[in-house]
Amino acid sequence: MLHSAPQQKRLSPTERVTADIKAALERGVRPWARPWETNATLMLPRRANGIPYKGINTIALWATSQQRGYASPYWLTFKQAIALNASVRKGERGSFVVFYSEKRGEPRQDASPEDDRADIRRILRGYTVFSAEQIDGLPENFHAAAPPTAPLAERESELISLAEGLPAEVRHGGDRAFYSPDTDVIQLPHRGAFTDFGAYFITRLHETAHWTRPSSRLNRDFGQKRFGDSGYALEEVVAELCAAMLGAELQVPGAHIDDHAGYLASWLRVLDEQPSAFLTAASKAQQAADYLIGLMGLSAPPDPG
Repeated sequence: MLHSAPQQKRLSPTERVTADIKAALERGVRPWARPWETNATLMLPRRANGIPYKGINTIALWATSQQRGYASPYWLTFKQAIALNASVRKGERGSFVVFYSEKRGEPRQDASPEDDRADIRRILRGYTVFSAEQIDGLPENFHAAAPPTAPLAERESELISLAEGLPAEVRHGGDRAFYSPDTDVIQLPHRGAFTDFGAYFITRLHETAHWTRPSSRLNRDFGQKRFGDSGYALEEVVAELCAAMLGAELQVPGAHIDDHAGYLASWLRVLDEQPSAFLTAASKAQQAADYLIGLMGLSAPPDPG
């Protein structure tokens, strides 16, 4: 009697786009922070036209680049490579990215215009992209190194001016970094308490991300009831990702983490309980990053969806 091989479970778009992120966390690594450990600046993943990816796609492609050792920030579809007279090397495995499309339900005869608009559903879909390092024959600009930036020491005053231009109240002193929703104040240790300026600035961005949470700003609420629950864990993911996105945008290396193992364990627990948690957190982190970029007076890149 012949037995057919068991069929593999078909992964949803959410599961596919978060697979490498979850695998990195299980290895004890945050894919959005690894390059900073060597004091290198993280680069935003970019489409063929140079526009940066956003949200969960940014984090997923950082995870893939870290795992496979890719240095180029560019990612192309199979058809985009062909259009540039290039070709994906045989046997290369692509990476999954997602986008939302809208689908309208069947119209009802008695539906009002408001009902008709409310019947539109957003559906998560995806497609495959390849790193420029998996493609032969691309123009040289897809492999060129990032333009050099001034040493961080020469940019400290400029970056502090950007941070101080935000309407957030920041106080220095003590040995803890936190945002207090009760007083609406960010508390940081003095600059000299940090190992370097990058660590100070990324920590400041992390706490400023928390500052965007109240209803008077971005109104972000994950239902936190107590310290360490899933709502707390998701808010910490948002702050971590927002700081990483802003660090990449401003080209600032640095790191922020208080309890590395503890945070990783809580994030993995949330991912097991809520597979879409990182997708939600990355979207909220991107919203916070764009909000802060706007307040800093910098132009946020357009969002192609």
